[in-house]
Amino acid sequence: MHELAPYAVSQANSRGRRLAEESSRGRTPFQRDRDRIIHSTAFRRLEYKTQVFVNHEGDLFRTRLTHSLEVAQIGRSIARNLQLNEDLVEAIALAHDLGHTPFGHAGQDALNGCMKDHGGFEHNLQSLRVVDVLEEHYGAFDGLNLCFETREGILKHCARKNAQRLGDVGERFLKDQRPSLEAQLANLADEIAYNNHDVDDGLRSGLITQEQLAEVDIFARHLAMAKKHYPQISGRRLVHETVRRMINTLVGDLTRQSAMNISEARPDSLPAVREAPALIGFSDKIRQEQQELKKFLRDNLYRHYKVARMSAKARHTVEMLFNAFNLDIQLLPPIFQSKYLQDEHQAIADYIAGMTDRYAIREYRRLFAIEEN
Repeated sequence: MHELAPYAVSQANSRGRRLAEESSRGRTPFQRDRDRIIHSTAFRRLEYKTQVFVNHEGDLFRTRLTHSLEVAQIGRSIARNLQLNEDLVEAIALAHDLGHTPFGHAGQDALNGCMKDHGGFEHNLQSLRVVDVLEEHYGAFDGLNLCFETREGILKHCARKNAQRLGDVGERFLKDQRPSLEAQLANLADEIAYNNHDVDDGLRSGLITQEQLAEVDIFARHLAMAKKHYPQISGRRLVHETVRRMINTLVGDLTRQSAMNISEARPDSLPAVREAPALIGFSDKIRQEQQELKKFLRDNLYRHYKVARMSAKARHTVEMLFNAFNLDIQLLPPIFQSKYLQDEHQAIADYIAGMTDRYAIREYRRLFAIEEN
């Protein structure tokens, strides 16, 4: 590992695990966290959970798994340049979507609606629940027993009522403190990855066009650069060159601006980071361009009628499954029937949130199609 800055998270200043474990000779605690996440059941399921496009619509669109790997790659490269803990950034990046429902945000919104009278549903909180409670890999404890700083980074957002019951990992939301720089970085690496790769997938799907995107400053500028350097290329190669350059610009800007912010704030320790304003961030110009791109994607891709149709089907599937299980728990698999007796609606939410896209579709058919078993 490269030399860490005094304000980075390290083995020495970590708050450790909830249940103490013997340290490993060959791996740091955060390398162990990363490895536990990669070997988890929830991580494997990410292969069949999609970002925007439902899993069966095409083999080339991003899944939650490929997205998480891309976030980890972006995060690690920036962390190294800022002398932050690469392994922690990677662990957070790989775990941040573990609690996502099938069918992307449409599935999450539907499940949140179903759970509105039972505490609601939020995927960041569910990701924490996966690593704290739901994974069943170890004889000594439920979950993965990850380090505090990894768990803190997974929980990007949290309502005050939830923070009050989460103990140490919810404290910062009650005290108006910031998480580690590694957690801040993983959050923005996520933004870089999904914005630019939704551009790529949107163009691949044909739902948005280069002509439309040419009205967006950050895309237009990098498209022109790609054409200038390679006037003979077109099609997918031109898109890849453009998106690659956009990511490079965003990574460079985030690295430079964050380094300036850290230099001005001069934190000398991890506690100083928590008391400072957010230090990982884009320059004003790039942040505005990112917001313009996000608005374009929201208006033209996420609200495209074909995406809206699939989202409507997704919401209907999740709502029908939830209502069916809620009316008759005998429709649940036996293990979740026993969990329902302990935690009722949360057990149903856990079951549905753990489904892949195609499993949810099959489960819907099993329950509501006469010809299915």
